[in-house]
Amino acid sequence: MATARKDAQAAREARLDELHERLTGAVEQLVSGEDWARALAFAARFRTRSFSNSVLIWEQHQGAYGAGLVSAPFPSYVAGYRQWQGLSRQVQKGQPGYQILAPVTGRFASSNPADAESWRRLSKGEKPRSGEVVRTKMVGVRPAYVWDASQTVGEPIPEPPSPTLLEGQAPAGLWDGLAKQVEAAGFSVVRVPHEGLIDGANGMTDYAANTVAVRENMDAAAQVKTLAHELAHVVMHGPDQEDARQHRGIGEVEAESVALMVGSAHGMDTSRYTIPYVSTWAARVDGKEPVEVVKATGERVRKTALAILDQLDTTQVGNGIPPGWTAAPPHRRLR
Repeated sequence: MATARKDAQAAREARLDELHERLTGAVEQLVSGEDWARALAFAARFRTRSFSNSVLIWEQHQGAYGAGLVSAPFPSYVAGYRQWQGLSRQVQKGQPGYQILAPVTGRFASSNPADAESWRRLSKGEKPRSGEVVRTKMVGVRPAYVWDASQTVGEPIPEPPSPTLLEGQAPAGLWDGLAKQVEAAGFSVVRVPHEGLIDGANGMTDYAANTVAVRENMDAAAQVKTLAHELAHVVMHGPDQEDARQHRGIGEVEAESVALMVGSAHGMDTSRYTIPYVSTWAARVDGKEPVEVVKATGERVRKTALAILDQLDTTQVGNGIPPGWTAAPPHRRLR
């Protein structure tokens, strides 16, 4: 029994090593600003999953498409085998699943939650002592599989409403929703007639005056994109925020990337979003490999964009979860 358990653990660790190598290779392909922008636009449509997992899904679906296993170059909805069965759909025979990194969680207990050293991990079935607080924490990852809708057959998948925009048009309610979040952060939104009043920029965040300025002599889509960019600065790059200091040099990349994800989630044209060459900004964080910087930046951007999107009462494109699937609790969900 012990030998079998060790063999299973070794096999799992080998699969994890292969998956991490695959992820590293996929991230290394994001060599230009255009590549990064395309990856983020894709991630916006799978925004409930980690940036790493969205990259893995994208890369593996491209391989399946190239091999003629799926009919569309991009996935639509992905879910696990049993999740598709719960939606009355079945994975087709011979369709390979896409490997992703799923969380492994553990239960921890403490009688003094404020003391980080006091937490102890509970064994399976173990109950906490009287007066202890119990929390579930992520302790690692494991390989898991998901399949795209095109790899399944069964009951039709209902299509939720999706925004449609004319060129230069802003999604309904997006400006007001973003402005509300700027104001909730303690800043005022100011619309200025032209860029000459804000040093030639499209927008400007003034942390001393607590203002966000956006020039009006642009079309509505450009104005709302700029407001999303400045909102990202407000929530990510304040002078008192430790993360902003740790990510010095890529603040504009992060802000533009958040704006791109917010825009893409509303069906906006992302070709106007300009992001510097990846190798340039990813090398600016001392002591870290560019691949790790890219992954960390992508996840930071995704979480910020998701927080912004979750507060908006707007029509958005799907998030990659099949309609009708009731997601599991966050600690059990395949990310």
